[in-house]
Amino acid sequence: MTIPITTSAAGVSFNIKVHPRAKKNAITGVIGDALKISVTAPPADGKANQAIIEFLAHFFRIPRSSITIASGNTGRLKVIRISGMSADQLREALAETTK
Repeated sequence: MTIPITTSAAGVSFNIKVHPRAKKNAITGVIGDALKISVTAPPADGKANQAIIEFLAHFFRIPRSSITIASGNTGRLKVIRISGMSADQLREALAETTK
């Protein structure tokens, strides 16, 4: 899986496309330049956003406080920012999903 990853002083950022109300929480592939993530939570009241943060924190084995939604709070396309992680660490963790 190769998606564009931006590195800044605040951490690494990448695009995701969210599929709310899915059967399970999972990374389901790549669409364009975004990682596709399915979550079981509905999109109402920020529940899907919370589910995304919790899923990614568990997936990358990092604290939830390290993950923020930099943009796209109300849409399906979002920019995720992770502090304390390098682009190489992110790529390595994502490579594990394709094995």
